[in-house]
Amino acid sequence: MATRDLSSGIASADLGEGQIIAGQADGIDMVLVRHDGRVCALSALCTHLKAPLADGIVADGTIRCPWHHARFNIKTGEAVGAPAFEPLDSFEVVEEDGRVRVKTTPVPNETTSHTPIPDIGNVVIVGAGGAGYACAEMLARHGVGSSVTLIEDEGEEPYDRTFCSKQYLAGKADRDGMALSVPEGVVMRTRAHVIAINREDKTVGFEDGATLPYDTLVLATGAAPIAPDFYGADRDDVHVLRTVADADRLIAASVQAKRAIVVGSSYVGLEVAASLVGRRLEVSVISDSDVPLKKTAGAEVGAMVRDLHEANGVTFHDARRIARWDGRTAILNDGTRIDADLVVAGIGAKPRVDLAALAGLVLADKAEGGGVRVDDHLRTSDRAIHAIGDIASVPDRRLGHSIRVEHWVVAQRMGQWLARYLLGQATYGYDAVPFFWSGHYDLSLRYVGHVASPDNRTINGDVAAQDMAVRFMEAGHEQALLTAGRDKLSLKREHEWERR
Repeated sequence: MATRDLSSGIASADLGEGQIIAGQADGIDMVLVRHDGRVCALSALCTHLKAPLADGIVADGTIRCPWHHARFNIKTGEAVGAPAFEPLDSFEVVEEDGRVRVKTTPVPNETTSHTPIPDIGNVVIVGAGGAGYACAEMLARHGVGSSVTLIEDEGEEPYDRTFCSKQYLAGKADRDGMALSVPEGVVMRTRAHVIAINREDKTVGFEDGATLPYDTLVLATGAAPIAPDFYGADRDDVHVLRTVADADRLIAASVQAKRAIVVGSSYVGLEVAASLVGRRLEVSVISDSDVPLKKTAGAEVGAMVRDLHEANGVTFHDARRIARWDGRTAILNDGTRIDADLVVAGIGAKPRVDLAALAGLVLADKAEGGGVRVDDHLRTSDRAIHAIGDIASVPDRRLGHSIRVEHWVVAQRMGQWLARYLLGQATYGYDAVPFFWSGHYDLSLRYVGHVASPDNRTINGDVAAQDMAVRFMEAGHEQALLTAGRDKLSLKREHEWERR
């Protein structure tokens, strides 16, 4: 179909309320959206990873990305929902005599809030991962960046951690491609280790003896990878993958390697397998599960993902584990021997709660998934201290109990909500619907919602053809949806659950 010429214009009647139309004006790709009777023209691609917004949906004054569910204000182009932070370009629109035309002169972007900026005091954020960065960025965007200190302990500028197991590890993106800009006005302290919180004095203490006062403290310390425990697991050729430094070490090791073993068939473990295949390594996956992803997606989706990996050369050793590794050969618990040059463990992560525990904050119990217990305003047992991201055990209104979710977009949106709360813009409790995505070769999975177990599930479509929707039930209600090839359905269900 020919591209619509938006400079010449289209008939007003062709653009209904909430409809998205793609086209070009003077060679610039853009989308037209009619919202509240007004026609808006925005750049056509999501600023996160260039997804076509014409394939997304319009909901609650936003246009939503079909791939990773980023959200943009239709009237201004502002990126109001992670994982996108950069705004869309907005263009002037003229509607007269029954036609809509676009002028390519950009309209300046503005934040959607025009409320007075409050005095939020000194906000100290410990952790610059998805949650901490998103909180600092949103505060800076609304003019209070100079009140924020963002502390990180990796020695790295902010970056998108999802690249570590996907694009960066696979060699499809460089460090610049995963970098996130330091928010304007924010004081960034890198390679700084907070070792204590003095709640009475409201200060944090650093490893070098320095202290820093706070009015509001935000703990966004994230999670740490679980180390494997087989004999030889302490060798330098056994890798975990959490940070960009971990990815750098693995990339350097893979240059001279021909064969790799991945321990664990989780989403991240399988993404690592696909990325190493992309680097032309022979990959074996060893897992104590009999089917990959069975505990989260169900056996049908797990079998489809395994078939896809096997078609790309990956060998699976299910329901087994490594007993011994000597740098050349892994001996499994059934005696199987697998020759390899390196091992990567992707067997999960645990919340980094040591700092919170030392400060005497209330922790969530094992049944809640561990972490730091917070209320629906993300406050810990000390009202001056908030916890967000992978460490936060948060009340979920749909499920009726607290959950702790280790996903990038969940952490980012938690940080953005907290920023709005500190700014006085959020008058309701945190209730975002969890979302994550996972990529394997040409397969993209989208998961919205949350359930503790996939046992109660209904499948629509053809799983083997990678065109399906898997609905998961908990407590008598549909609470999660896993899709492939049905991006709009995923977006619509997320929006329905938000409204509910």
